[in-house]
Amino acid sequence: MEIEGSAGPGVLHTPQAAKLRVVLGTLLVRANQVVSVESLVTELWREEPPRTATATLHVYVSQLRKLLDAVDPARGRELLHTQPPGYRLSLTPDLLDLTAFEELYRLGREAMADGRYRRAADLQRRAIALWRGPLLSDTPHGPLLEGAAAQLAEAGGAALDQRIRADLELGRHHELIAELRSLAAEHPLREELHGHLMLALYRAGRQAEALQAFAELRKMLVAELAIEPGPPLQRLHRRILAGDPGLLRTAAETGSAETVREDADGTASLGIAAGTALPAADPVFTGRGAALAQVEELLRNAPAGSFVAVAGQPGVGKTAFALEVAHRSGPYFPDGRLFLDLQPEPGRPLPATKAISTLLRRRGVRLAHGAGAGELHDAWQEQLTDRQLLLVLDNADSEAQLRPLLPTTAGSSAIVTARRLPAGLGGIRPVLLDALDPEEARLLFTAAVGPEREAAEPAAVRELLELCGGLPLAVRVAAAQLTARPHWSVASLVDRLRDERFRLGELRIGELDTRAPLLRAYQDARPELRRAFRLLGLLPAGPFGRAAAGAVLGLSPAGTTRLLDGLVDDRLLVAGDRAGCQLPELLRVLAVERLAEEESPQDIGDAIERLCAEYARAAGQVAAVLTHARPSGDEPHEPAAWFTRERDALVRAVRQAHGAGRWTAAVRLVAALDGHLETHAAWGAWAETHALALDAARRCGDRAAEARTLRSLGDLAWQQRRLEEAEEHYGLARRIAEETGHRTELSRALVGLAELRMDAGDGAAADALLTAALAADPGPGDPRARFDVLRALGFHALSAGDHARAHTRFTACLDLARTLHDRRLESFARRALRTARSGPGHRLEVRPGVWRLHERRPLPEPAF
Repeated sequence: MEIEGSAGPGVLHTPQAAKLRVVLGTLLVRANQVVSVESLVTELWREEPPRTATATLHVYVSQLRKLLDAVDPARGRELLHTQPPGYRLSLTPDLLDLTAFEELYRLGREAMADGRYRRAADLQRRAIALWRGPLLSDTPHGPLLEGAAAQLAEAGGAALDQRIRADLELGRHHELIAELRSLAAEHPLREELHGHLMLALYRAGRQAEALQAFAELRKMLVAELAIEPGPPLQRLHRRILAGDPGLLRTAAETGSAETVREDADGTASLGIAAGTALPAADPVFTGRGAALAQVEELLRNAPAGSFVAVAGQPGVGKTAFALEVAHRSGPYFPDGRLFLDLQPEPGRPLPATKAISTLLRRRGVRLAHGAGAGELHDAWQEQLTDRQLLLVLDNADSEAQLRPLLPTTAGSSAIVTARRLPAGLGGIRPVLLDALDPEEARLLFTAAVGPEREAAEPAAVRELLELCGGLPLAVRVAAAQLTARPHWSVASLVDRLRDERFRLGELRIGELDTRAPLLRAYQDARPELRRAFRLLGLLPAGPFGRAAAGAVLGLSPAGTTRLLDGLVDDRLLVAGDRAGCQLPELLRVLAVERLAEEESPQDIGDAIERLCAEYARAAGQVAAVLTHARPSGDEPHEPAAWFTRERDALVRAVRQAHGAGRWTAAVRLVAALDGHLETHAAWGAWAETHALALDAARRCGDRAAEARTLRSLGDLAWQQRRLEEAEEHYGLARRIAEETGHRTELSRALVGLAELRMDAGDGAAADALLTAALAADPGPGDPRARFDVLRALGFHALSAGDHARAHTRFTACLDLARTLHDRRLESFARRALRTARSGPGHRLEVRPGVWRLHERRPLPEPAF
């Protein structure tokens, strides 16, 4: 790290103290940004800062200001500002080698994309010349500097790679061979360098040496890492082995414009884009049969001024799809097919004028330097007039960018790929790509890794594809990982992907990164849509209703609909049936990740609380519909199936509320689910939710809820015949209800204890408990509790042979069920009355839907 001051070149200043270099280096890599005190302290001392860390940092900053003042007395001290929550080093781009490098690298990439190879090579050579060694190699690295050093090391390697590619296109293969041999030896795992060496040797007429270079690399990779060279290098090897003359052509020799493109596997390779040439079709493209046929038909019968717009979520394979169509459509466009990436660098869309200039060059048209937008537009439309030309315009950013590029006359057409549909343009024919269905995903995976891997572990492959959400990019990454690591099984990769916290990080290999395009799509959205996307991560996987979405968003139905529609337009959300929506699987994982990173615990907790309240409302509404009471609001769809459909989401919400410390919300939701859990015999969900609710009730001091939850856990244990556990729960519920004067729960706990005594054949104890339960009966205030007391009394009478009294009790139960408008309880009471008349059989329904084997004994004749 060196500072050149006002004294001029050759007079350099370097901070001697390592800690001071850390502070300066951190501020430099975040130039013109505020670096917090906390970040600087972490950078200096990692996880073990001294107690005087903040004061010591102030001393370092003061020393740094003195150094800057000594370097440049006129303005040095003014460069470093104190700005809460930390410090900012203000530098113009010309003052920092780092920004100069980044600008030269960017311009070099643009020149390469335009086919200006001489300029590209010159710019990248100047960028590389700014490097004097590894970034901050003389400075201790904290997490921020370590990340910056790694990132810039990659950028430096990319600049070198771009310069070599440009030199190869300029026919400088002879001059490159020695340099490439040295670089390949220095970086033995950088396969692209070995590929460049192979190509240079082949173009120099040294085919055998090119093949030998591949053999040596393969031998080293197999011996040290047990992997084969990657697919791009293997393809190059096959072409050299076959003596492919296409590899001999360079831009300098053909005079054609060429571009660097991305292969289907994400690695860069040289692809001729002049005249009628397209990038190669994806060799493992599979599926999409119906969509392919649709687009081919649209192109064959395209009226003047029309074009096909292919849209879909990031990573869904829009580019591969468009290229597949373009290759199939050659006979319909005899005048050529052109491909242009309208956003060669993420976040840097090509201006329309630059895009037109590039397309014209690829058609061999050269305009005078400085031609205006109008002249460019006219020249481009002239190229399209009276011709049958197909354009593939990839990664379109806006309608303004597209409008001047699109054909306006009959014969020519275009395929545009974009995440958002350019709906404001006339003549659009939209095609939406979804994630692959399970069979298509399996075929893609099999094509990428070979049928043997899929056949060996079919169950693991199915789970892997589910974890990838059917997203082609993710499937390709998973396949590439297994290809690069033959010692991995599919099951071992599945184990790595199951944990959502790490899944996106695991779905990355080399330059293939599943998270990157998903994250870019998220970052491109408006702030209110990003926040909505994050909060929707609180919802479970699968479709969700607008009511649940509105709850986590905290918005009215109209406001919720507006944001959901915006997310659908941005391809961050998929619209489903019945006005429902769904986050695609890996976008849902990203939403969960962003939620944890960007939302405060308070806001997350509030959203969880609103969601629990919505689920509790829905549970009560469904219960009201099922019991034929008068519900409030609109009746839910298919109320009988509601709980089965929503069970996992409900249990998850209870977990979330408990995890967020929203004790009251957890307790209330579980109370609303009580009847549903019992009706559906959802024992696992019953046990988990009530264990959490019991802990929550105790934490928030809700003694009534504690008694209610214990009693419900007693009911569960009784149904599962865990009788000692049931007695413990009922006993605790009884004690708390007595202490708090909660008559309803006291009555129900006593009924539970009485039924345990009946099961044990202790009629006297059961009679005493039921008498106490009847005395505790809250009366008209809680008819359901009274129903349970009368039900238990009826079966107690029946077991004692007094079926006349049982009949009386069950008649009272029927009256209460009618009062409650509860069809389920009413049906149960009618069945109990028939039992009282005929006597119990071998099976006895002791609670609604709960049957017990019963030893049949003769009963006296009924007295009615």
